Amino acid sequence: MDFTPNEEHRLIRDAVRKICSDFTDEYWAKCDKEHKFPWEFHKALVAGGWAGVAIPEEYGGAGLGITEAAIVLEEIAVSGAAFNGCSVVHGGIFGMEPLVRFGSDELKQRILPRVASGEMHIAFGVTEPNAGVDTSKIITRARREGDYYIVNGAKVWTSKALESDKVLLLVRTKPVEECRNRMDGISLLLADLQVPEVTITPIDKGGRNAVASCETVYENLKVPVGDLVGKENEGFKCLLPGLNAERILVAAESVGTGRAALNKAVAYAKERIVFDRPIGKNQAIAHPLAKAYSQLKVASLAIQEACWRIDNNMSCGEEANIAKYLGAEAGFYAADRAMQTLGGYGIAEEYGVCRYWREVRIAQLGPVPQEMILNYISEHTLGLPRSY
Repeated sequence: MDFTPNEEHRLIRDAVRKICSDFTDEYWAKCDKEHKFPWEFHKALVAGGWAGVAIPEEYGGAGLGITEAAIVLEEIAVSGAAFNGCSVVHGGIFGMEPLVRFGSDELKQRILPRVASGEMHIAFGVTEPNAGVDTSKIITRARREGDYYIVNGAKVWTSKALESDKVLLLVRTKPVEECRNRMDGISLLLADLQVPEVTITPIDKGGRNAVASCETVYENLKVPVGDLVGKENEGFKCLLPGLNAERILVAAESVGTGRAALNKAVAYAKERIVFDRPIGKNQAIAHPLAKAYSQLKVASLAIQEACWRIDNNMSCGEEANIAKYLGAEAGFYAADRAMQTLGGYGIAEEYGVCRYWREVRIAQLGPVPQEMILNYISEHTLGLPRSY
């Protein structure tokens, strides 16, 4: 890795920062409060070419890597857009990794240019109500009938389902009892969402409400066999590059949101006068903010390593998981200390810090909880016995 300042990366940051400057905290607070998808922001990102940042140039994208995608999302988050803003394009970046790597030429030609142009939105359907993090236990089934799969089942936490045309849907195509490995018999389909066979219900939640997370129910949904990503019964292998990319991008979003909160806290600590002195002069205020900055810096370094490995087609499971763990912890700590710095004003919506706090807290829960990351490190890095 080379830490020499990269001119291309600086230009990316400047370009994204310029777009984001037109969208104030008030805009994001309004979208969040009204549960309104930020179409204006999406249009601006598409006009800048950022919807297809990691899609190959031959399919209309920018042809850049997860490194550049992480920079884009961190800049969106630190502008004050936080997770609401990142979620506008988040799924179209990491979610396309399986399609880019394993999709047929016909499927890529048909789908990727429309995603890169912002014309098509694609959601990600993996988690199920009763399976949780145990993906091997998914029960959404796809039965082959001629040239179609017939899908029945349900997913939860499908973000942007209301706005998306299609969903990358993980389904079981072979009963687990007939498989040698519990992760076999799973396939990845690109399925329609806005059809009568799919019922979409938003989940009432405590944060990031400009972009809905939904329960989706599939009843005899027909999916053409040509919309299978990769090989039948090997969908989990196709999913893995997208999962690692998602962990890295969520880490970048967490760091960006933490930076947004820290910026507000530092500014407030310099201006707020109590006992005839700025509160930032007190170590009880200054030291936690310095600690928050340090943790965000360390998380950023972990993100850079994970990005470098995934963009160089190297194994990155350990690095992606560590980046996500550190990013989520650092982002929330920064937001939490910002709340404490502002005191009572920390929970006042007009200051925005509590919105950051609500949104970055999500990163400790998903796309994989912190405890499961520690399980991964314990087993795959330290060689300890599997605990689950």
